[in-house]
Amino acid sequence: MKPIVVYTDPFWALEDGEVNPALATVEQEVFADEVEIRFGVTEGGGFVKSGQRFLDNLKGASALAIYRAQMTEEVFETVRGDVKVIGRQGVGFDNIGLPHLKPNGIFGFNVPDYCVDEVSTHTTSLVLALERHICLQNDHLKNGHWDIYDGGYPRRLQDLTVGIIGLGRIGKSTAQKIRNFYGKVIGYDPHVHGDHMIGYGVAKRHTLPELLNEADVVLLHCLLNNETQNLVDASFLNEMKDDALLLNTARGGLVDPQAVHHALDEGRIGGYASDVFTPEDPNDNEWNKRILSFDNVIVTSHRAFLSAESELSQRRRVAEEILHVLKTGRPPRWGNLTE
Repeated sequence: MKPIVVYTDPFWALEDGEVNPALATVEQEVFADEVEIRFGVTEGGGFVKSGQRFLDNLKGASALAIYRAQMTEEVFETVRGDVKVIGRQGVGFDNIGLPHLKPNGIFGFNVPDYCVDEVSTHTTSLVLALERHICLQNDHLKNGHWDIYDGGYPRRLQDLTVGIIGLGRIGKSTAQKIRNFYGKVIGYDPHVHGDHMIGYGVAKRHTLPELLNEADVVLLHCLLNNETQNLVDASFLNEMKDDALLLNTARGGLVDPQAVHHALDEGRIGGYASDVFTPEDPNDNEWNKRILSFDNVIVTSHRAFLSAESELSQRRRVAEEILHVLKTGRPPRWGNLTE
């Protein structure tokens, strides 16, 4: 009997709101006839990511490939003894159920480096769009209002400082790109030495308030964990300059949307851009939805990672690593979260 790999919520497999197995070209090439592919349950044009139908679909699986589905204790109770490996189709691993992997004898891995260029490019694009008031100008001009001063005077970037919170792969890539536009780049990451930051043109700041007091632009590139949940709260925003910009292309849970709304409403920050929200669609949360009403806010649909190349690379690497674990019983060769 072939092992079963369940792809719980692969966005790339949807066509007109339904799963089209023919779209799994990469997976079929990698698995060939060695593995049976099972897709998640759909409802209302999207994947069901919780509840009994979701759990029932996991039964009998030898491996899971997850995107945004949460690996809860209930999930591990359902798959215990059967699932050997869980692959996260992305960089973040806050939804993979890290504390439950080892106790259940399950390997877990992510793909930590497949979209570094894409996310750092998206971040830089959002920053520049905010700085130059491009979206506001675009909207107004398309509606018949021609005025070079719409949005006010942009700032001269060479006079400004960018502060990056989190100097992992993506943070460093962003630093290399954005330093071509701004006069100075500073960084805060307690896990990265200042000598290492210097190699990327970044001057280390040893405390978060120190960075926030100095930066004209604040970029979030840190992991989401217990320490960083709602990192951006009222006290964080109070430390920022009144005209500073805030950008989040990391995780929605890093930000308290109510605090950001109040800061925007009171003019205590200069603008906000985000690719990520909790829940995913900002229209599904009262405070996130209110944020959308401001002219100095730019949002995108959690697509900073996206390019044709990055999507195919991530899919191939997840399939190859799942097959490696199932065939050899050995740990993942990269992105191993159970070391």
